[in-house]
Amino acid sequence: MGRRMLRVGNRIGVWMYRTLDGRLASGSKDVHVLMLTTPGRRTGVPRSTCVRYVETPDGLLVWGTGSGSRTDPDWFRNLRAAGSTDVQIGAGHTRMRPRELTGAERDAAWKGVILREDPRIGRFAVKAHRTIPVAVLTPAPD
Repeated sequence: MGRRMLRVGNRIGVWMYRTLDGRLASGSKDVHVLMLTTPGRRTGVPRSTCVRYVETPDGLLVWGTGSGSRTDPDWFRNLRAAGSTDVQIGAGHTRMRPRELTGAERDAAWKGVILREDPRIGRFAVKAHRTIPVAVLTPAPD
């Protein structure tokens, strides 16, 4: 899928998420979708995107497959550069702090949580020929 189509699809997804307060965002009750709004790493302009997540005792796991792109998705690079992000789940908003997982911690989350949740996600890693980045989101201190 071309970059332009991904942008258009993202805009439609963000509009739907905001309009419907996250209802019907995933098309499945087994797939959890949140909306991140993070400042752009170069412009500082708030950027929103809808991403899948898995809730764990440590926080919310998000991952940047970029649909198998050879580079990390822009939203993940923005998240990596930001100190905090607005997370919308349904109608609720929470300020959260991202922490990128690395090494054994990342591998355990990827294999033990994310791929267990949906093994089909692994095909994007194969297509991308890169390590898919994983971050945990935790509530930011007030």
